[in-house]
Amino acid sequence: MDKSAEDASSQLGRTGANSTSPVNIIDTEGGNDNEEELEYSLGDEELGSEEEQLEGDTQAPIQRSNQDAIEGDTLDAFQKKKRARKSEAWDDFEDVKVGPQKTIYSECKHCQSKFKKTKTGTTSSLLRHRKNCPKRLEKLKIVEARQQKLNFPAADSSSNAHSLLHTGKFDMAAMRQSAAEWVLMHEHPFSIVEEDGFNLMMKKGMPEWQKISRTTNKKDCLSVYEREKQKLKHLLSKVKKISLTTDLWKSKNQKIEYMVITGHWIDSQWRLQKRVLNFVHVPPPRPGIAIADAIYKCMLDWGIESKIYTVSVDNASNNDTALRCLKDTFSRNKCLLAKGKLFHVRCCAHILNLMVQDGLSEIQEIIHDIRTSVEFVNKTEGRRLIFGEIVHQLRLPERVLIYDCKTRWNSTYEMLACALKFNEVFPRFKDREPSYTFCPSTEDWEKVKMVCSILGVFWNATHIISGSDYPTANLYLNEVCRIKTLLDSRANDEDSFIQAMVWKMKMKFDKYWGECNLMMSIAAILDPRLKMRVINYCFPLIYPPHEVQANINKVRQALYDLYAE
Repeated sequence: MDKSAEDASSQLGRTGANSTSPVNIIDTEGGNDNEEELEYSLGDEELGSEEEQLEGDTQAPIQRSNQDAIEGDTLDAFQKKKRARKSEAWDDFEDVKVGPQKTIYSECKHCQSKFKKTKTGTTSSLLRHRKNCPKRLEKLKIVEARQQKLNFPAADSSSNAHSLLHTGKFDMAAMRQSAAEWVLMHEHPFSIVEEDGFNLMMKKGMPEWQKISRTTNKKDCLSVYEREKQKLKHLLSKVKKISLTTDLWKSKNQKIEYMVITGHWIDSQWRLQKRVLNFVHVPPPRPGIAIADAIYKCMLDWGIESKIYTVSVDNASNNDTALRCLKDTFSRNKCLLAKGKLFHVRCCAHILNLMVQDGLSEIQEIIHDIRTSVEFVNKTEGRRLIFGEIVHQLRLPERVLIYDCKTRWNSTYEMLACALKFNEVFPRFKDREPSYTFCPSTEDWEKVKMVCSILGVFWNATHIISGSDYPTANLYLNEVCRIKTLLDSRANDEDSFIQAMVWKMKMKFDKYWGECNLMMSIAAILDPRLKMRVINYCFPLIYPPHEVQANINKVRQALYDLYAE
């Protein structure tokens, strides 16, 4: 064995001793001798070939001592600069250092085969491997098979858009499907596809476009619905437990009453998912039995009747009847957790709404005057200018009055809180506008200020428990405890007006939260920051002293039952 072979063997041994994975090393020292041409070098580098000079060897420079560095600096100006690599081999190879000696090898980017660098720096062996590398050839075949035309999207296109690659051929069937999805997405009428402007626009962009009738578009929309329904059914078949929420409302234009059913579950990636499962037409008088039948039929349709965990509803009496019927049905199949103790969940936001509406009933006339005042000021540009001049004279930071939605108490609270900041402006506006006759009095503003101090706690609680970007179930108990503490502290207020309002709210609180709420308590305990300490702290503030320990034991037993199951 010659000296170079011994060096390679020694280097390979050192590499294997310090590496955890095998290294495929091919000795290329026996390259083409005709490619070697000596050249002069003023540094300490080894002699290289002309090909090395053309390709530009990128091996790391040899570390020099301080004295060599000083001497080398004087020669840098006279040394010949190396050119960039031009060989095709370097498209698929890169230099890597192996072993404790930092020996440089050329590694294939596809199969990770390593070739030892030679003194001459030839690339013949690299080119031969590049030509025959099986993984490189396999990738080339895949790229050629998938080569398609790129269709660049708009700058504001969403990340969940359809595939941006297409074959370049016009497909009318695909366009019909996209038109149906567009109609469903934006709730357009089916007849929009028959409009001349729409078809003219499509013809301009796609001469092969064929006009679609409203009947065809309706059929396409039903096909899209059935396709998405099958996809959702397949997704729900993998879900272990699912919770439902349901509510009823009336269509403003069609005067038809609907019940919507929404499913909530946690997927395999521990992400909260939500899907609307059905819109059900429930004709009046909507008895509880009819609601229960509609919910159960929806469960059967989706195949989730044995996976129901909880059902959340508002506090209407017909919902109570419906949930009792459903609980009895599911209990016979023994598919409810904790023997159905957690099945019926009352909507906390709806309870808060009922409590606040009782409180606001004490100042209905004042709310009417303030709402009318806001509408009066914002009705014309001239009135807004007069109001704005007064605000500027008083140097108030606020500038705009806001409207409220009569059916949303939190919107009414925001209107009152905003109008309260302009309480000094309205009397001055009355002096400038003779037709303004419903200005609230100073006493009215004092009542609004006291009411807003109480409603602010409810407003904060509603925003916290209605969040959608974070878990909320563990936050309910603390907010309910904060509200109960507030009501207890203001129940004996010196002002008879506040006292009467608070007592009304306390009666509603005791009606719905007077009994121990297992779901709310267990969710708070499962928060690792709280555990059992949270009910030991909150229960004495929420329940009478003689019920505290019994409720704590009730929650503890429910936890044991869940763990046993």
